[in-house]
Amino acid sequence: MLSVHSCPLGQLGTRDTGGMSVYIRELAAALGRQGHTVDVYTRVHDPRDGQFDSLGRNARLIHLRAGTDEELHKLVVYSYLEDYACALEAFRKANDLTYDLIYSHYWVSAELGREVRLWWGVPHFTMFHTLGVVKNGLGIGEDEPDLRVEKERELAQSVHRVIAATNREKAALMRYYDTPGERIGVVPCGVNTSVFHPRDRAAARRKVGLGHEKVVLFAGRIEPLKGIDQLLRAIALLNDEKLKLVAIGGNEENQEQIDGLRALAGRLGITDRVSFPGTIKHELMPDYYAAADVCVVPSYYESFCLVALESLACGTPVVATDVGDLRNIIRDGQTGFVLPDNSPAGLAARMGEVLSWPVDRSRVDIIHASIAAYAWPRVARQIVAEFRQVLAEADEPARAR
Repeated sequence: MLSVHSCPLGQLGTRDTGGMSVYIRELAAALGRQGHTVDVYTRVHDPRDGQFDSLGRNARLIHLRAGTDEELHKLVVYSYLEDYACALEAFRKANDLTYDLIYSHYWVSAELGREVRLWWGVPHFTMFHTLGVVKNGLGIGEDEPDLRVEKERELAQSVHRVIAATNREKAALMRYYDTPGERIGVVPCGVNTSVFHPRDRAAARRKVGLGHEKVVLFAGRIEPLKGIDQLLRAIALLNDEKLKLVAIGGNEENQEQIDGLRALAGRLGITDRVSFPGTIKHELMPDYYAAADVCVVPSYYESFCLVALESLACGTPVVATDVGDLRNIIRDGQTGFVLPDNSPAGLAARMGEVLSWPVDRSRVDIIHASIAAYAWPRVARQIVAEFRQVLAEADEPARAR
């Protein structure tokens, strides 16, 4: 597996570390537990990075050098791909390693995969996680560079198989990048139900420093595409002094945007009802989900939305816009609501409805049980089925000869 520009063990909620990182490390661990051997390659992002990190049984993360040992913008990382490819091949040869297939993540790593796949003669799978052409079409935030869109189009037509998390993403690949439908496998993302599961709400609130107020949770990167400004306006419309929004994500590199959201909260008169605790260790997130009365996803675009899946696994309902695969994950009126857009009035109405639901263990258990199909062991088996199909197809010509 290749994840060059972003380290799967990086701090979630920062610029280039989010759902993709969770996906890579959880899938690698699940595949390892099922008896497969997985090496995940990333770039050294910090001089303190060791060469190896364990991701569980049969799975490890390998750091190789390319460029300076620091965080680099993904376009700068792209300029070092040839150096990284040489480092990867030298490492492979020195350690006498062979691989059955390559699974790359994001367009930068897919471009690397396209090169080393020619050296190794094995099938190349990729997952883009988000599509540049779709993001640009929304007109929210900075445009993705033409280079990304062009490379995604080339790669979508040249790899052995693209893994899409949703049928919606498959349709976008076919529409915008002319990817043949038979070369796209649709496999959802997963959730670690041994980590994300219901727990005592009072204890969770004590652990994360919350009291008896009603709590709305947002978790994700702090960027315009996430629609946090719309959520703040919805909070103001609810006009409930006992309601608190906890918006998790972001660090010093997002400070300007966080300051802008704080200023908006001030203009809306809800400063005392909003907190931005910054990035939170992933192991603490189940307590935040359990502590919340509702998790809100006001995004303009998500490729899948792991946050919603994690919240539901913890038994906390979700109010979300119709992004990713949430129309199929959330059961309207039972585990939350899916809205056609992120208008503040719509968000406020549905949040208010969920906040009026009585909190009881039976509802929590129903919400948790609703995501059973997305447990990582099941998702990993679906990914393996995609792998086996392409490997079998690749083996057919050899047997014929």
